[in-house]
Amino acid sequence: MAPHLLLCSVHFWHSGEILSIINNLTFKAILTTIGRKTGNEHSVWAKAVTYNNMIYFSRRNPNSDWLKNAIANPKVKVKFDGKEFSGNARLVQEEELSKKISTLKYTDKNRQDEPRIVLEIQISSV
Repeated sequence: MAPHLLLCSVHFWHSGEILSIINNLTFKAILTTIGRKTGNEHSVWAKAVTYNNMIYFSRRNPNSDWLKNAIANPKVKVKFDGKEFSGNARLVQEEELSKKISTLKYTDKNRQDEPRIVLEIQISSV
């Protein structure tokens, strides 16, 4: 079975300006999802990657609560560098892109070769 990807499309608007994205950057961000059972916000620290003006979050395990929450309710928030953005997540399938994200995210060859599930979020201002 091909890995599913959730890609993060990034067009950051902050104070009426588009913020630029530095590609091929790995950083920690807070991803906030809405609980699929409780309806409450849940936040996790996650490693993110930028590539082609997009931000990607990935998981090896599809049973992650934040991933299941984002699939059930695509309204999410991403916070990093002191700024918070809202967005919509969606699930896609692209094995080549998944491999590229793993290569950018990890330096260890074994981790790079693991299948990943990646999160795409189209960002708007909060």
